[in-house]
Amino acid sequence: MLDWLLIGIAAVAGGIGGDGGTTPVTPPQVVEAAPAAQPPAQTPPPVQAPTGKFLTAAEVKPILTMTKPQWVAVREYDGHDLIYFTQLLSWRCGLSAMRYSVNGGPMQQYPLPPCHEDTATPNALIGEEGMPIMGLPPNSVQTLDVEVFYDDTSIDFASYQRAQILIP
Repeated sequence: MLDWLLIGIAAVAGGIGGDGGTTPVTPPQVVEAAPAAQPPAQTPPPVQAPTGKFLTAAEVKPILTMTKPQWVAVREYDGHDLIYFTQLLSWRCGLSAMRYSVNGGPMQQYPLPPCHEDTATPNALIGEEGMPIMGLPPNSVQTLDVEVFYDDTSIDFASYQRAQILIP
């Protein structure tokens, strides 16, 4: 648009063609710059309908986001460190997987107990489900990293220092 405006001004001023504006005016060639490199497009998570039973990421993600400082706990018991994932397991029906790393080591899969969708309390832990990580030497857990994979394909991550998550 600006090109045509400038051409019009030049034609009126007699600056194009040198013959008082009788020579046909051809617009200048517009050379477009190469597009800037764009980051790869991320596929948005699928839209989930709330169930009212906290079975999807759409329902549990806001809760887990607000309670991130309480996702995990470390406890010294009977001469060992124990790692608890109780908060995450309480909302596991909206998760597809969970991993953790102790003291910067490799990430390890934590097996999520099944979601009990056929009951009134689908997120309840039944029997031995959701047992803590046990048998670690005393005072050995100094840092803990946790990744949660929601069932809408999104991922969240948190890192903790022992003092932040140590319970009596």
